[in-house]
Amino acid sequence: MKHGKKYVDGAKLIDRSKLYDVNEALELAVKTGTAKFDESVEVHVKLGVDSRHADQQVRGAIVLPNGTGKNVRVLAICKGDAAKDAEAAGAEFVGAEDMIQKIQNENWMDFDVLITTPDMMGLVGRLGRVLGPRGLMPNPKAGTVTREIGKAITEAKAGKIEYRLDKTNIIHCVIGKVSFGAEKLEENFNALLDAIVKAKPAASKGQYIRSCVVASTMGPGVRVNPGKVG
Repeated sequence: MKHGKKYVDGAKLIDRSKLYDVNEALELAVKTGTAKFDESVEVHVKLGVDSRHADQQVRGAIVLPNGTGKNVRVLAICKGDAAKDAEAAGAEFVGAEDMIQKIQNENWMDFDVLITTPDMMGLVGRLGRVLGPRGLMPNPKAGTVTREIGKAITEAKAGKIEYRLDKTNIIHCVIGKVSFGAEKLEENFNALLDAIVKAKPAASKGQYIRSCVVASTMGPGVRVNPGKVG
């Protein structure tokens, strides 16, 4: 695979054989994020669990101290007072059956987070095949199925992210933008890793955090010393 000149130049700054401390790794991620747009900074954490077993799932949500730097578009599917609360909290789209039909019939996906109330999950559940693969299906563990819909929307807009294992036992999350600088990114990184460590399943044996890599959107990966995180 061929890489561009900026990627190659950035890769020269990184020692592939070294495990960096968190602050040093994030400084490198910022330094190598040289695209013309404000790149996101991603964290990839491989865990010593087996996602095929229900008792070894790792999933949750956290509000990052410094947000994600992204303007989050919220769709709230709810009715009555909950709909009024959703509008007051700043949800871009609020509706019920009309929104569900729009997604079903028009394949409409112009939102980043879907938040709903428990009474609407019977209808929202029909969208599982469409929303699931995109990571947009509401879930109580992520706080996106809740009676406190106004609070959930406020948190989503403040920088709440969901973390969950993929099939290869890795968690992938965005913790901010290159423009944040290493210090704010480190605060977000530590908040995320603390949450992941607290979510450690009782069934997990041996080393829990196997590896950790940070990278800007277009930049090379920087390996973080797993013994120094969590």
